[in-house]
Amino acid sequence: MDYKEYTIKKIAEITELSQEAVSSIVEIPPEQKLGDLAFPCFILAKTLRKAPPIIAKELSEKFSGDTYIERAEAVGGYLNFFYNRAQFTKDIVEEVLEKGENYGKSQIGENKTVLVEYSSPNIAKPFHIGHLFSTAVGHSLSRIYKQLGYKVESLNHLGDWGTQFGKLICAYKKWGDSEVIAKDPINELLKIYVKFHEEAEANPALEDEAREYFKKLESGDEEATGLWQHFRDLSLVEFKRVYDMLGVSFDSYAGESFYTDKMPEVVDILREKNLLEESNGAQVVDLSELNEPPCIILKSDGATIYATRDIAAALYRHRTYDFHKNIYVVGTPQALHFKQIFAVMNKAGWEFAKDCVHVNFGLVKFPDKKLSTRHGDVVFLEDVLNESVNKTLEIIKENSPSIENPEEVSQKIGIGAILYTFLKNSREKDIVFSWDSMLDFEGESAPYVQYSYARGKSILRRSNITARDADFSLVTTDEEYALVSQLNGFLDAVKDAAEKNEPFYVNRYVTNLARQFNKFYNNCPILKDDVDENVKKARLALVEASCHVIKSALYLLGIDTVESM
Repeated sequence: MDYKEYTIKKIAEITELSQEAVSSIVEIPPEQKLGDLAFPCFILAKTLRKAPPIIAKELSEKFSGDTYIERAEAVGGYLNFFYNRAQFTKDIVEEVLEKGENYGKSQIGENKTVLVEYSSPNIAKPFHIGHLFSTAVGHSLSRIYKQLGYKVESLNHLGDWGTQFGKLICAYKKWGDSEVIAKDPINELLKIYVKFHEEAEANPALEDEAREYFKKLESGDEEATGLWQHFRDLSLVEFKRVYDMLGVSFDSYAGESFYTDKMPEVVDILREKNLLEESNGAQVVDLSELNEPPCIILKSDGATIYATRDIAAALYRHRTYDFHKNIYVVGTPQALHFKQIFAVMNKAGWEFAKDCVHVNFGLVKFPDKKLSTRHGDVVFLEDVLNESVNKTLEIIKENSPSIENPEEVSQKIGIGAILYTFLKNSREKDIVFSWDSMLDFEGESAPYVQYSYARGKSILRRSNITARDADFSLVTTDEEYALVSQLNGFLDAVKDAAEKNEPFYVNRYVTNLARQFNKFYNNCPILKDDVDENVKKARLALVEASCHVIKSALYLLGIDTVESM
C-alpha cells in the first residue's frame, strides 16, 4: 500500500486536478505534528475564486470515514493529512517483513540498461585514496540502479594507454629489475616512473626516447607490447586485492587500449560530416557556438588523444549495450572534457549523446599530503583501508573485549567507515579526511549505523517471541510512528539517489533511520518484564523491520553489516 499515492489520487478525484499536478506540489511537513502529507490549496484559488484557507477548510470535510486517512486538517492555505497510525504501521511493517531484502525494490528500470563507468585507475601506478571517490560513488550507483530494476553494467575504463607508457617502458629498460618488481609491482614501477621524471628534468632527451617507445607500442612492436601487457597484468592483480577489500567487482575491464583500433572510424565519421577543421596543424571540432574551446580529435603529429578514445568508447557502448544511460563517474576537473565530447557526439547526430552523463565529484584533502604520482608523494588506498581496520580493531578490543571474530568485525566496520565518509555528503563537496569523525561510534558515521543494526539483532536474538501476527494498534506512539514513517521512505530515497546520481540520499536516509530506531529503543521498552506480551510482539516486529531496511540501505552504499559490536 502506497499511502502517498493513495492520498494524491483522492485529492485529484475531489479537486479534479490531474494526479501529476497534485504529485508535483504535495509536501512532507517539516514536523510530525503537522501530519504525514500536506497539499497547498493555492493552486485552486484562481479556479475556485476563493481564498486558500477557505478552500482547505471545505476540502477537509470531504475526507472522513476513510480507512487509511484518519483526518485532514486545514491549516492556513494547506490541507494536512494524518494517516491512520495503526493501519499504516500494520501495512508498512508487514510489507517489510514479507519482502525482506526485496523491500524498497522496484521494476521501473525493467528492460533498460545503465552503464556505470567508475574507478578507472592508471595501470602501473598506485591505487591512491583519490581513486576511492570514484569507486565508492560508482559502486553505490550500480547497486542503486539495480535496486530499481535496471540492468547494470559496471565498467572499469582503465588508464592503460598513452605517452606515459612510453616513459614507463623507457624507465624499465634503464633501471628496472624484474625480480624486484615481481615482489612489489606497483611500488617498484612507481619508483622507476618517478625516477624517469627526475632524470628527464636534467636530461630532456629522455622525453624523446619515451615518445619513441610509445610509437613502438602503438605500432605493435613485440617487445614494447610484451612489457605493456606485463605491467597491465601485474597492476590488475594489485588492484583486485583492493577491490576485494571493498567488495567491488566489474563486468568489464576494457580500458583505453581496447578502443585504439576503433578510433579511425570516429575520425572518418567526423570528417565525412565535415566537422573536422585544422587548427595549428591539429584536427579539431569547433564548439564556439557553445562558448567552449575546440575539441581536439587528432594532434598535429596525427596522434589521437583522450577525447578520441572516449568518443570511440561511447559509440562502441551504444552499439553493444543500447544503453538507457551511460554514466561516467569522473572528477569535476574533467567537466570540460565531457562537455566537449558530448557536444561532438551531438553535432555528429548521435541521439544517444543525450543519454551520456558526467557524474562529477570533489577532491580528497589529506592533511599535509598531496596526491601527485609524478613526484611520488601519494597516499595509497590500501594503506588507508588497513589503517582504518587496525584502528577499529583497537577500539573494539578496548570497548568490547569479548566480541567474537574481532578481526572480521573490524574489517567490515573499518572499511564501512571510509565508504560512508565518501558518501555522506553531496558528491561535489570536497572530503577532508578525519579519523576522529570517521570512526565515531556515536556520531554521523558508518559505525553508528552499523551499531544500530547490531543492537536490533541483539534484541531479536534475546527474545523468544515471534514478531508475526502482531497487533499494531498497540504501537502508535510518536516514537514508534516516526520509525515506521522512516521505514516507508526507503524507496523514495533510492529513487532520489538514482534521479540525481547522488548516493548521499540513501546515506542520509539510513542515518536518519538509525537515529529514529535508537530514539524508539530509548523511549519504548521492548524486552522488560513489565511490558505487555502483545506490545513486545509488536515492538519486536518494528525492530526486525528496521534491521531489514538498515541492512538493505547499507548494502546500496557498499557497506556490510555486523551481527554484534
